[in-house]
Amino acid sequence: MLARERVLGALAAGGVGPERVDLLGAAPGRAEHLSLYSRIDLALDTFPYHGTTTTCEALWMGVPVVVLEGGTHAARVGVSLLSTLGLSDWVVGSCEEYVKQAAGHASNLDELEGFRRSLRQRMRKSVLMDAQGFTARLEAAYRQMWRRWCAPAPDGGVGRAWRKQT
Repeated sequence: MLARERVLGALAAGGVGPERVDLLGAAPGRAEHLSLYSRIDLALDTFPYHGTTTTCEALWMGVPVVVLEGGTHAARVGVSLLSTLGLSDWVVGSCEEYVKQAAGHASNLDELEGFRRSLRQRMRKSVLMDAQGFTARLEAAYRQMWRRWCAPAPDGGVGRAWRKQT
């Protein structure tokens, strides 16, 4: 069975007819790929393994994302991204809340449209897009690690030489 048939079958079992579903193949390029987000009102983050690139792309392209929080790192990436943007209210803790939140937002397209217009600016202002700040913090961490590596050993020995013995 093809993936397309499995997806349509699963959706049909949940009461979603094939006329309501667009399954698209790969876009020929990045611009075409990103332009597809204009066809989306609301994104549902995947679980138990959250999207990272796709979640960021959706938000950058003005598509709000509903996230179901999980217990592992892979199931908390979306939580981290949305929390960083001040969108913790788009994160839910159960499948029931996930469906309720998604359905609630999807039924209010006017509200979504207004919200969509603010997402890119919200991302621009966030630490997620602060490449200079990230680089400065990374460089500071490297300097701190190097200083520790070069520091005298607690027993007065010389720098990194004592570390090779332990």
